[in-house]
Amino acid sequence: MPRIAVLVPCQNEAATIGQVVAAFAAQLPTASIHVFDNNSSDATIERARAAGAQVREVALQGKGNVVRRLFADVDADVYVLVDGDATYDAAMAPALVERLLRDGLDMVVGARRGDAAAAIAPATGSATCC
Repeated sequence: MPRIAVLVPCQNEAATIGQVVAAFAAQLPTASIHVFDNNSSDATIERARAAGAQVREVALQGKGNVVRRLFADVDADVYVLVDGDATYDAAMAPALVERLLRDGLDMVVGARRGDAAAAIAPATGSATCC
């Protein structure tokens, strides 16, 4: 059985982190859930622990620093990287993991879908992406 780790980099996600941990634990019951907190000033750490996650604190500010740390610290066969703000549907995770394993893929990527008008995005976009 492959070792699956759900990785959650976050900062100040107290309102949603418990929901995220619980949802992914329910959908991937054999997975370990790892929350890497980046200097939260709210109750993110306490709520993540209360929900059953293994929590690590990363003092060096920035999501890139957190992502490097979580891949360096967590040993698994399959990594599921999600945000702590509950924007990803945990119910999709089993199918993505199954496809990754079944087809011998290196990576699968999910995309959020929804009402584009309701999305929060900069009005001008990013000049570096086009």
